[in-house]
Amino acid sequence: MDRMKAIFVVTATLAFLVSPFTTSGFNGFTANQFPIPQNDPPIQPEGYAFSIWGVIYLWLMAGALFGLFKRDRDPDWASMRWPLIISLVVGAAWIPVANMDPISATVMIWIMLGAGLAALFAAGPKDHWWLRAPIGLYTGWLTAASGVALGLLLAGYGVLSEQVAAFAMIALSLAIALYVQTTQKDTPEYGIAVIWAVIGIIVANLASGNWSVVALCAIGIALLARPVLRALTVVRARS
Repeated sequence: MDRMKAIFVVTATLAFLVSPFTTSGFNGFTANQFPIPQNDPPIQPEGYAFSIWGVIYLWLMAGALFGLFKRDRDPDWASMRWPLIISLVVGAAWIPVANMDPISATVMIWIMLGAGLAALFAAGPKDHWWLRAPIGLYTGWLTAASGVALGLLLAGYGVLSEQVAAFAMIALSLAIALYVQTTQKDTPEYGIAVIWAVIGIIVANLASGNWSVVALCAIGIALLARPVLRALTVVRARS
């Protein structure tokens, strides 16, 4: 069964990796996908930030293959496989859904995040660069992206104003990130991915002069930087 789970991880990762090439890709929700068009939403990162997906896809694939051929029966890997499979299978279908239905896509990305975090918490300490690092980078980006998706949904359907939705969801994402990074003391890649996304939000808001959102993001980065630096120290000490 452990060997079969390792094969399933590779298969799910491959499906996740090829999904952008079988669709039109995704660089954020478009304005006309919402009843209230989101033309320049303060919560959405600048487009360049989505380039992190290239690193995430390749690193997850490398880790999945390493796990299959080198750690197929290792207990450090076994317990994280089912939640990671769930996250990746949902993720493989996410882009086409996101291009059609933001509500369903938002539900899906929170499922991806929950299952991905379960995998991160279950992953053992060995093989950091093959196991914890790629999952950490993946879930870190998902932490920010889940908040962005929900913030766009709340503003796009008139539940909250764009500014209030941005504040609420940035704060929620940062709170989740601080909790995860302080508990996962050996996975700086998680916090680095969150910081990358938040910097993308800062860049997007600098042009419009939305200084309150910029300030919130800057405070969040400052708070998150400390546990990230501690985690980097732990990784260096083990290397």
